[in-house]
Amino acid sequence: MVILFSCTPVRQDTQFEWGELPCQPDFAWTNHVGSRQSLGDRIFSANSFGAKADSTILSTDAIQRAIDSCAISGGGTVVLQPGHYQTGALFIKSGVNLRLDKGVTLLASTDINCYPEFRSRIAGIEMTWPSAVINIIDEKNAALSGEGTIDCRGKIFWDKYWTMRKEYEAKGLRWIVDYDCKRVRGILVERSSDVTLSGFTLMRTGFWGCQILYSDHCTVNGLTINNNIGGHGPSTDGIDIDSSTNILIENCEIDCNDDIICLKAGRDADGLRVNRSTENVLIRHCVGHRGGGFITCGSETSGSIRNILAHDLTSVGTSVLLHLKSAMTRGGVVENIYVTRIKADSVRRVFGAGLNWNPKYSYSQLPEDYQGKEIPEHWKVMLTPVAPPEKGHPRFRNIHLSQVQVSNAQEFISASGENDTLCLEDFYLYDIEALVCKAGRISLTRHFNATKIKLDTQDAQPIELEQNEASNIRIDYVNREF
Repeated sequence: MVILFSCTPVRQDTQFEWGELPCQPDFAWTNHVGSRQSLGDRIFSANSFGAKADSTILSTDAIQRAIDSCAISGGGTVVLQPGHYQTGALFIKSGVNLRLDKGVTLLASTDINCYPEFRSRIAGIEMTWPSAVINIIDEKNAALSGEGTIDCRGKIFWDKYWTMRKEYEAKGLRWIVDYDCKRVRGILVERSSDVTLSGFTLMRTGFWGCQILYSDHCTVNGLTINNNIGGHGPSTDGIDIDSSTNILIENCEIDCNDDIICLKAGRDADGLRVNRSTENVLIRHCVGHRGGGFITCGSETSGSIRNILAHDLTSVGTSVLLHLKSAMTRGGVVENIYVTRIKADSVRRVFGAGLNWNPKYSYSQLPEDYQGKEIPEHWKVMLTPVAPPEKGHPRFRNIHLSQVQVSNAQEFISASGENDTLCLEDFYLYDIEALVCKAGRISLTRHFNATKIKLDTQDAQPIELEQNEASNIRIDYVNREF
C-alpha cells in the first residue's frame, strides 16, 4: 500500500475564450504539471522521538530525528499528536511526508540562530541566507500535508526590516536593505522534484511564504496563507515560483502584504549568469485577498518566464490582478502568459505592465560614502553591471487576459513599454467588464489588442493612448460620451 499525491496526469479544461488570435494556444503541457510522487504508508510518531506539545521548549531535534528515521527506513509519514510545538528549521527528506493533522500547530522559533545559513537564492541573487522553517532541499518524492498550522511568528523580522529600511534609505541604500536584513522564509523547496504541499495553514512568515526554487514537478494544493496577522509584514509573498518548471498551484487562499502568486527567474547579472527559466505553471481555483499582484511576473525576469496559465480566480482587495514588472537591467523574456475567468472586487488596478518598475529598489548604486571601502560579497553581486547593457533589456510579449468581471477598481490599466524599440508586443485583452474610477493609460506598444471591453469610468475620461503601433483598442465606455 502506498499514499499517492497527484501521481496521475492533470486533466485540464482548455475551452477558454481569448478573442481573435493569430493562432490558438496549445495547453498540452498542462496535462503534465505537478508532482508524480508515491510515498510509503509507514507511520512514524515524532512524539516517540521526544517531540513535546509544549510551546515553551524546542522540539526541533526530536521532529528531525523522526524525519531522518522515516527516510532511512524507506519512507512513510511523520505525524504529531495534537498540540503546539516550538521548532526551528526542519528538513524533510526524500520519501517522507510530514503530516500536520488538525489540531497540530508548529510554532516557529523567533531566534534566528535556530535557522542555519546556507547558500540559496533570495530576491533574484544567490547568497548566504537563513534556512526556512520547513525545507525540502535536494530531495525527491517528499510532502508536507495535513490540516494543521505553521505559525512562523515573523513579526520580529518585520519590525527589524522596517527599522533597517528607515536607516538604509537615509544612507542611499534602499536597493540593498532587503538583502542585508536576513529574514526567515516559511517554506523552501530547492533543487527538488515531485514535491507536494497540501492542506495546511501557513501564517505570519518572516519573509516569503512558500518559495519553490530550481525545482520541477511540484504541487501546491489547498493551502491557506495569511501573512497579515498582527502587523504589516514586508515582502511576505504568498507563493513564489522561482526558476522552476511543471508546477501546479490550485485551491489556495492567500492574504499577504506583497505578491500573492509570483513567477520569478533571477535578477540582473547574477540571474543572467544562472539563466534558468520559470515555465509550465498552471494556477487554478485560487482566492486572493490583500497583497500586490494576484498573478505577478517579475520583477526578477532574467532567466525568462513563459507558459503560464491561470484561470478561475477570485480576488477581493488585491492591488493588481495581473502584473508584469521588470527593470532595464533584468533582461529575460516574459511570454505566453494566459490569465482568464476572474471575478474581482475592490482592487487597485486590473492590469499593469512596465519595464522600469520601482527604480529605487531596482537599480543598485553605491553611495559616495562607501566608495573605496570593503563591502559585503552580496553587495558586489548586486553592483555587478550587465554587459553589454542591451542584455539587460527585458521583453514582454504574447500576453493574454480575458473573461474578467471587476467591481470597484481604482484603475483599469497602466501598460507602457520603455521606448519605440522596447515595446510591449502582442497583448490581447478580451471580454472584460469593470467599474473603475479611471481608465488609465496604454503607451509604447506594438500589436496591442483590447476588444469586447466594457468600462464604467467615474471620472468620465477615456484611456490615454500614446505610440501604440498597429494596435486594435476598442473600448465601450458605459453611459459616457467622449
